[in-house]
Amino acid sequence: MIEENVTEVAAIEAPYGKQIVMQNVAYENGTRILRMRIREGNRFTVMDLSQDTVSQLSNVLSSWKEEGNQ
Repeated sequence: MIEENVTEVAAIEAPYGKQIVMQNVAYENGTRILRMRIREGNRFTVMDLSQDTVSQLSNVLSSWKEEGNQ
């Protein structure tokens, strides 16, 4: 099994009692991902995101935010 080192990057309180936790996951082979854990009551959704996926998601979120400021 590949060893992983997990460190918390941020914890965000979201609407409707949800929580989003972002974690940096570094593997011993040099691979690095961003793990996003969304808690909804007792249920968790976990997504592991590559750097490319984070970049795309960041662009979408920034565009959405800017549209709301106009």
